[in-house]
Amino acid sequence: MILPSLATLVPLVAAGDGVSVTHYLVVGAILFTAGIVCMAVKRNALGVLMGIELVLNGANVNFVAFSSPYLRGEGATSLGIDGQVIALFVILLAAAEAAVALAITLAFYNNHSTVDVDRADDLKG
Repeated sequence: MILPSLATLVPLVAAGDGVSVTHYLVVGAILFTAGIVCMAVKRNALGVLMGIELVLNGANVNFVAFSSPYLRGEGATSLGIDGQVIALFVILLAAAEAAVALAITLAFYNNHSTVDVDRADDLKG
């Protein structure tokens, strides 16, 4: 199994060390993997869009975790908000992607009375 089970993650938090960058990276990886699986399995266009959003949210969690002060050196002169700025751009990109994708999905539904992605073969030659 690629991802650790929940039973192996619980003692890490209960050990008293608190939540570290590793915990955020594990949550980001779980979100990313769940999004990939959702995109691969779902035949419904809205399910595929939800998978894309999960992938982007998993990437955002990792970006914010990588901008943690624990990963910066002692003499770092940056503000340490690089990950938050990148995450903000990803959120803006996700909002624009969702608006365009929902418009395409609604137009497809108006033409075909379904949102099944297997029926989207109109442009095939």
